[in-house]
Amino acid sequence: MGRETLSEERLLFKPVTIDEWNDLEKLFAQMGPLSGCWCMYWRIRRSDFRKQFGKGNREALRRIIESGEVPGILAYVDGEPIGWCSIAPREAFPVLDRSRTLKRIDNKPVWSIVCFFVSKPFRQKGLSTILTNAAIEYAKKKGAEIIEAYPLIPQNSKNPSVEAYTGVVTMFERIGFKQVACRSRIRPIMRYYIESQK
Repeated sequence: MGRETLSEERLLFKPVTIDEWNDLEKLFAQMGPLSGCWCMYWRIRRSDFRKQFGKGNREALRRIIESGEVPGILAYVDGEPIGWCSIAPREAFPVLDRSRTLKRIDNKPVWSIVCFFVSKPFRQKGLSTILTNAAIEYAKKKGAEIIEAYPLIPQNSKNPSVEAYTGVVTMFERIGFKQVACRSRIRPIMRYYIESQK
């Protein structure tokens, strides 16, 4: 497919419920060394995350979904899952508040985008941007007014290929996110205000 932009008309987005579990498993199987994360990094204490890396994290994420909580959205092309964006109310990610650099800046209710994963054949085609817009629309329908993100400033990172799982600053800027805090050389807090975009 080359490096052309992926047409949004080909894409379908679904919030992840237990009905999408097999699709999520299929996509995450492509993650290689990071496949044991199961997007639990911001949800549980680091010691627990390391202890249950792999099967334990998989089971923990499945329990979250079985409880009725939606941990994010999947992107599909022709029925195949090709991309993931983890978005939920910030309360779902308590590790953020234990972070010196990403702790809350105020008490406003926000939703957080904490992770992306795109299937290798669909990288460099603008899918993360499209996924972010779909995530915003999903959160908006759930009543969100502010979306937070914690993207990477790649030029300040020693390992951008690994640390860019939260997205990069320039992508969020193009969408309309604004930096609201920066306590780190590599990872600011950015916000998208849904009301101001109407």
